Amino acid sequence: MIVKILRPSATFEGVSYNSNKIEKDKGELMKVENFGALQALEHLKPQDYINYLEARSKTSARIKYPQLHAIISCKGRSHTKEQLTELATEWLKGMGYGEQPYLLVFHKDTGNNHVHIVSTRIDENGKKINDSYEKIRAYQVLNQIMSLNEKEQVVIDLDKALSYHFSTRAQFMMLLECQGYALKLNGDRYQLFKFGKQQGEIETAKVDARISLYQKNINRLAQLRAITERYRLNNDPAAIPVSAPQPKGKASKPTGYTSELADVLAKLIGVQVLFHGQPGKPPYGYTLIDHTKKTVYKGKELMPIAEFIRPAENRPTEPERPVPEITEPRVTIMPTVQIEADQQDDPGFPVGREHWTEASGYAEETTSAGWVPEINLDIADDIDDEAILGRNRQRKRKARTNTR
Repeated sequence: MIVKILRPSATFEGVSYNSNKIEKDKGELMKVENFGALQALEHLKPQDYINYLEARSKTSARIKYPQLHAIISCKGRSHTKEQLTELATEWLKGMGYGEQPYLLVFHKDTGNNHVHIVSTRIDENGKKINDSYEKIRAYQVLNQIMSLNEKEQVVIDLDKALSYHFSTRAQFMMLLECQGYALKLNGDRYQLFKFGKQQGEIETAKVDARISLYQKNINRLAQLRAITERYRLNNDPAAIPVSAPQPKGKASKPTGYTSELADVLAKLIGVQVLFHGQPGKPPYGYTLIDHTKKTVYKGKELMPIAEFIRPAENRPTEPERPVPEITEPRVTIMPTVQIEADQQDDPGFPVGREHWTEASGYAEETTSAGWVPEINLDIADDIDDEAILGRNRQRKRKARTNTR
């Protein structure tokens, strides 16, 4: 479950935004509370709600941004509109907005059910609702409502990551980043952060012990290569940048990469592709997370990045090879931290390593659009761009051969 508090606003544009969704039959007004005598009237217009909220907010001239606009979203269709409305109501109470005038609007035009919340930060006495550590408290309150014990969950997530086979610390970090954690190396242990605070830690010795057990599965890699070759014929393998949508069509910087092929591999056989690269520049490498076999592979173990993203029709013809027997079970992908947003007019906003985007996947998410999370790691051991390796070694007067 994801909760997002949108950027501050001096006006109640959230009412207009959600009203437009309702008019386009992409949203549904679920609840109107604490608007006093206004609620007894029929055929209310959006401006009526805006006028009421503005009148309440004018009781405090010191507050520049009186609007509260928040979103609570679930993974896919795991919660109904009624359940999300009940969750949002309890969340507002926990955040101190239970007695405030508010609107709850359910959005049904994306792959993730979610509800928008619009209220004012000014109470009836002209005082501002407490917003100290608001983004952290937002998750604390939601987790309490969902009966999620954050300390117990981090133990479960660590055990899950350690059940995978991986060959580098960076790969271990990727597994946890895909579950929404930020990791910081402190001495001989990794500290794990989520929901704005440290949730746990793990000794590097445990990670290294797991790395020492890694054995490359040649047969599985051959199988994955055959599967990749099969699906690249009808699915574009070219890596394309992904950007968080901005209001009014404004341009935004790329935050990651995806491809049609990567999307198909994730959905059909449970193989997640994570491209590595600086925003605005072509990816220089990639990592495969094989959730079916619980193994992480360096991309170059499958094929070089240039080959992986090159369209099939442009590749030189090769003699036909026997294709290994392929089984393609449907699996549950390890979730990542991301939801997609309305691609046209929902604001995109980064919070730490999470980005609000509303479109069809969930990445607390592997999205149906093939989104992969932005992972900012030092993955020198995982680079498989031979040009980069060669250039770096030449500077150090070393041989150009990769000896890692």
